[in-house]
Amino acid sequence: MTTHPERDSIEIKTACRFIPEQSDVEAERYVFAYHITIRNTGRVSAQLMSRHWIITDAEGAVQEVKGAGVVGQQPVLQPGEQFEYTSGCTIASPVGTMKGSYQMVTEDGTHFDAPIAEFTLAMPRTLH
Repeated sequence: MTTHPERDSIEIKTACRFIPEQSDVEAERYVFAYHITIRNTGRVSAQLMSRHWIITDAEGAVQEVKGAGVVGQQPVLQPGEQFEYTSGCTIASPVGTMKGSYQMVTEDGTHFDAPIAEFTLAMPRTLH
């Protein structure tokens, strides 16, 4: 088995909140904001080139989102540096999940995926 120490050198933290003022429960439109912190815990710089999200609602409907960078940027993280951003998504149920990966490249040209652990999207008072 090949190990990829690079993928373990990117730490990703997530926080999510429901946005009631942009949501419409009657129309089954639930809007969530998520805040991401990406930290380079490795020994070489790494640039975030693209993202791949898998968003699943409570009915099992899946949205896949792929694209260059995040919020219009492709940040370069030096060892010890972090980058934070906030974005959002809309699903058709009050509860869902998100997971994915960032496609990264190190200063020496090594490409790797930094996994984003699954996290829950939930309107308040819908999970017990």
